[in-house]
Amino acid sequence: MEHDVANAPRLTESASAVFAVLAGAGTATRPQLASLAGLSKPTVSSAVAELEGARLAAHWGTASGGTGRSAAVYGLGPAAGSALAVDLGPALTRVRGCALDGTLLAQATGPRQEAADVVREALAALPAGAPLRSVVVAVGDVTAHEDGTGERPATAKAGPVFDAMAVALPPGVPVHLENNVNCAALAELHEGAARGRNTFGYLRIGVGIGLGIVVGGQVLRGANGAAGELARLPYPWDDGREPRHEALEEYIGARSLLRRAAEAWPEADGPCPDTTERLFALADEGRTAALAVVGRHGTDVGRLAAAVTAVLDPGLIVLGGSTGADPQVLAGVRAELDRLSWPTEVITGTLGELGTVVGAARLAVARGVQTVTEAARAKD
Repeated sequence: MEHDVANAPRLTESASAVFAVLAGAGTATRPQLASLAGLSKPTVSSAVAELEGARLAAHWGTASGGTGRSAAVYGLGPAAGSALAVDLGPALTRVRGCALDGTLLAQATGPRQEAADVVREALAALPAGAPLRSVVVAVGDVTAHEDGTGERPATAKAGPVFDAMAVALPPGVPVHLENNVNCAALAELHEGAARGRNTFGYLRIGVGIGLGIVVGGQVLRGANGAAGELARLPYPWDDGREPRHEALEEYIGARSLLRRAAEAWPEADGPCPDTTERLFALADEGRTAALAVVGRHGTDVGRLAAAVTAVLDPGLIVLGGSTGADPQVLAGVRAELDRLSWPTEVITGTLGELGTVVGAARLAVARGVQTVTEAARAKD
């Protein structure tokens, strides 16, 4: 689905630069803006006046300096607008609306099939009259274009839900698709377990499997936008057995985990768990059959982590996903990785299921700021 770029005021280059700095800082005085933007104080004063005239910046108060003088403090104005992040998860749709300085303005959650209603709920909570500058939608598989952006989900099952959700969006707003694991990796980098670590792998294990690769503080997307698609690794790879399409995901994913539990479950232990949550709860209680299945799962994830380490040598692997993030998996992953590869730190992510929408919101804000700043066509 194509969208026209939302209209934004034409800004001078200096005003555009100051707006970007102000969005990142949240609030700042003119001397602070001059320092952060690398511009002279007279140029910043002119830029701030331009932004105030366009209602993209506003006077938020005053701050006292060490000399006793007061300085005006500026923040984003009402016309700066907002950005929207949508996580089309396997079961739930999560939506966040943020101001372009990252402030959370609205959030909503609902069933995946009711994505359009969840989006409308979040949109209704955004400030009236403020333009929506950008939308980022996190999905499980994205087809990349030459410009590096996705047009629509590549997975057939995601298409109808995406199309229904897109109808709820205001016309004229740019929509960008991003891989959901990449979004979660970005969230762990800035707000979660990987803060301060510019290179790591985010390994998500749940219904599906995926890898978010962060190198030098940037998410690696690959030539086709498919970097980290672990489901495409050849599996099985053995004498007399041909690899099957996405067979590795089929083996490690949650459905096979429950199938193995059913095959190994003794009748004396009562009904076999029909959800991974129940399986892990029984393992936590010390039930032998559940412990064995969960232990094997940790070993399998550890072997996958060893493959990731062999290729990337990330130094750190952050585990996420509905089964990968369970604390009972961590020990098995560490042990198998130590057995098969060189020392690599393995930790569990801290953002849980919110990681994808948190990361998508960060991307949406950055895209929104870009929508405004790219309107700078007039030279100083």
